[in-house]
Amino acid sequence: MNTIIGIALGLVCVLASIMTSGELGSFIDGASIFIVVGGTICAGLASFSFDAVKQTIAAISIALKKENSDYNEDIEYIIKIANIARKDGLLALEELTEEMKDPFLKKAIMLVVDGSDPELIQSILETEIDATKARHSTVWNVLDGMAGYAPAFGMIGTLIGLINMLKNLSDMSSLGPNMSVALVTTFYGSAMANLVFNPFSKRLKTIGSIEYTRKELVLEGVLAIQNGENPRVIKEKLNSFLSKKAVEINEKKSDENKGGE
Repeated sequence: MNTIIGIALGLVCVLASIMTSGELGSFIDGASIFIVVGGTICAGLASFSFDAVKQTIAAISIALKKENSDYNEDIEYIIKIANIARKDGLLALEELTEEMKDPFLKKAIMLVVDGSDPELIQSILETEIDATKARHSTVWNVLDGMAGYAPAFGMIGTLIGLINMLKNLSDMSSLGPNMSVALVTTFYGSAMANLVFNPFSKRLKTIGSIEYTRKELVLEGVLAIQNGENPRVIKEKLNSFLSKKAVEINEKKSDENKGGE
C-alpha cells in the first residue's frame, strides 16, 4: 500500500508542477512514449530470460502488499514450540506441524522430528535461504536494469528529436516546439526510472531483507530447540534479531499478558 501511495503522490507532484508552470498537453507525445516504453521493454526482454521477466511481474504484486516486519509473533510461537518440546519431547512437535502456515518453519520442525543431524538441518535450511536470495536477486537485476534502460531510451529519443530539429533549421519558428518534444522523451525516461522501477526494486529488497531475517530467526530457534535449550535462553537469543526498542515493547507486552492472567 505504501508503494502505491508513494507512486501516486509522486505523480501528483509531477502533474501539479506541470500544471502550475505550463500546459499538460505540452508533455504528451505519442512518439516519445513509444520509444521510451517500447525500447525499455524490448531491452529488458533482450537482457533477461523470459522466466526472469515472469518472476519480476509476479514479484511486483508482492511489493504492493504490506509486509509484516514485527518478529515478536514469530518469537512467541517458537517459544511455544520450545515449551512443548521441553515438556513432551521432540516427537510431540509432529502434530504441531499440521497447523503451521510457514513452510520454512514446518520443514525445519519436521527435520528435527525426523532426528536429522543439527549440522545437516543447518545446511539444508541455509541452502534454502541462499536459494531464496538468488531468486530475489534475479528480480532486482531486472528492475534495476529497466531503471537504467528507461533514461537511456529517453536520451535516445531526445537525440532523434534533436537530429530532426537540426535538419530543419531553416524554419526558425519550429525550433522551440521541436526542442520541447525532444526533451519530453528524456522526461518520460527519468519519470519511469524514478517513479516505477527504482521504487519497486527498493521495496522488494526491503521485503526480501525482512524475509531473510525471519528465516534466520527460525533457523536459530529450531536448532536451539533441538539442542534442548531452556525456552528463556532461546528467547534471549532470538531477541537479538530485534532492535532494542522492539525488545522493550515485546517484554512490556509479555508483562501485560502475565498481569492479565
